[in-house]
Amino acid sequence: MRSALIQLSTLGFAWPGQPELLDIDTFTLEHGESLFLKGPSGSGKTTLLGLLGGVQQPNRGNIQLLGQDLSKLSAGARDRFRVDHTGYIFQQFNLLPFLSVRENVELPCHFSTLRASRAVQRHGSVAKATSTLLAHLGLQQPELLQRRAGDLSIGQQQRVAAARALIGQPELVIADEPTSALDADAREAFLELLFTECRAAGSSLLFVSHDQSLARLFDRSLSLAELNRASYLEEV
Repeated sequence: MRSALIQLSTLGFAWPGQPELLDIDTFTLEHGESLFLKGPSGSGKTTLLGLLGGVQQPNRGNIQLLGQDLSKLSAGARDRFRVDHTGYIFQQFNLLPFLSVRENVELPCHFSTLRASRAVQRHGSVAKATSTLLAHLGLQQPELLQRRAGDLSIGQQQRVAAARALIGQPELVIADEPTSALDADAREAFLELLFTECRAAGSSLLFVSHDQSLARLFDRSLSLAELNRASYLEEV
């Protein structure tokens, strides 16, 4: 039986000189699962995402992604492992405004030969993978590919960020409040597209938001307060 995509146990994290922010006994994310993780601002959601991606290291505990204990990797190896296996959609999208839409989407393939080879295997070329993903996400106009990312609307930037996260079929897609600037109808429409592309790529989706109305669309919903004993102790 295949183990979970993410397995986390007895994790503790505190910023220097601060009380413990995260105290999580156990957490798992299965292969192909979509999980909604809710929590208010300042609850440690973004910090947890950084730990899962190997950007930060826990003070204690164990984080495994695809069976790899992230704490056993050097900083450089964690960076390489992250870009090979994880796609991110940030709240502010973090596109490079001076690059074109195509150049932004293809960035992960420049840093990961694994994702580049997967894109070629599935679509024939990285360029074809880019145009196909963008078309599936509602950006099918050929002229958009050469437009600078800084000239796009918020909705267009959001879709470009999703395509960048999905290219090369990473096993894990992490989305950190990516729909906060959209109205309710646009949020649901974007999520349906994101689910479709994650299923096609075989990617698990970890979606972080404070918007509880979206939780019903996911396979599973969790509250960070339920996971995090540090926040629970503060509240009681």
